Amino acid sequence: MQFRDLGHQYRVLKADIDKAILEVAASGTYIMGSRVKDLERQLAEYAGTRHCISCASGTDALTLALKAWDIRKGDAVFVPDFTFFASAEAVSLAGATPVFVDVDGETFNIDHEDLENKIEATIRNGDLTPKVIMSVDLFGLPANYPAIRRIADRRNLLILEDGAQGFGGSVNGKRSCSFGDISTTSFFPSKPLGCYGDGGACFTDNDEWATLIDSYRMHGKGSSKYDNVRTGMNSRLDTIQAAILQVKLKAFDAELDAVNKAAAEYTARLRDIVETPVVPAGFRSSRAQYTIRLKSRTERDGLQEYFKAQGIPSMIYYPTPMHRQRAYRDSGLPETVCPVAEKLCGTVLSLPIHPYISLEEIDRVCDAIKAFV
Repeated sequence: MQFRDLGHQYRVLKADIDKAILEVAASGTYIMGSRVKDLERQLAEYAGTRHCISCASGTDALTLALKAWDIRKGDAVFVPDFTFFASAEAVSLAGATPVFVDVDGETFNIDHEDLENKIEATIRNGDLTPKVIMSVDLFGLPANYPAIRRIADRRNLLILEDGAQGFGGSVNGKRSCSFGDISTTSFFPSKPLGCYGDGGACFTDNDEWATLIDSYRMHGKGSSKYDNVRTGMNSRLDTIQAAILQVKLKAFDAELDAVNKAAAEYTARLRDIVETPVVPAGFRSSRAQYTIRLKSRTERDGLQEYFKAQGIPSMIYYPTPMHRQRAYRDSGLPETVCPVAEKLCGTVLSLPIHPYISLEEIDRVCDAIKAFV
């Protein structure tokens, strides 16, 4: 059993993927070929934005967005305490300060009430200037953007949507990667829409920011790559990855339906056994992960060990809240109190899920959970 069976996906799409790869190899245009621009148009249309600017990774996408906004030392960016390190890392690399916000215990996404509290505390402290809310669409579920947008508009803050896990999710029919003033995603292989290496993208409706991101990703280019008008970075999506993503994008909606069906099967079997993922009314998750909650760290760790003995893969996303990561623990950041994030780190466990998982595999996982619990 595979945690996320990329090999099965390749076998299903093999003919089209092989053809696309060979066409790129024969073309000789390996960096920023025409397929990259074609993919960007397709992704923008899918997300419902004016612009999509691809880049080398999801982390680079966050960095490029912050560069476009000139986020720097003295600025505060509000980041969920329960997320992957890259969300805050990009803020620190910009010289700004991540202010960690607790999350909702059911959706795992940023808690808008604690967000208000952390903004107020930052203003009272006076050392930092609030600039950006970084929302994370964790495990495929979009954050509560109606509430976040109200806060951002009232406080005159920008929203940076970290949709690394969220591409394909939606709220009332509006798709992920269209909720932020700038939104980003990752094409890391295990993401909902993944390539065969690293890759990422920024999405925005703002023409000026799109132009800046396009410049920054290619060494701060102006009219050409030899006309450098600002200090940028080297962050381009390889043409071969664009070709792979074009093939996968054609199959994406069908895979999204399949993975949500698999999630529904898990929930039907487990809802009375453990705490299963919550998807609020009007929301759709792209199901990057299917994450259950156990009663305690002891029970969670015991179940994972039991899985190992049964040959069932599982993952803990995430074992440590952001503010307790060694990189931030002694860095003099504002004091952080995030009890929900702390609890989740000790009780969550992600189960195998992907569009090609079988009912027999789901039953095997669920039977093991029932036997252990």
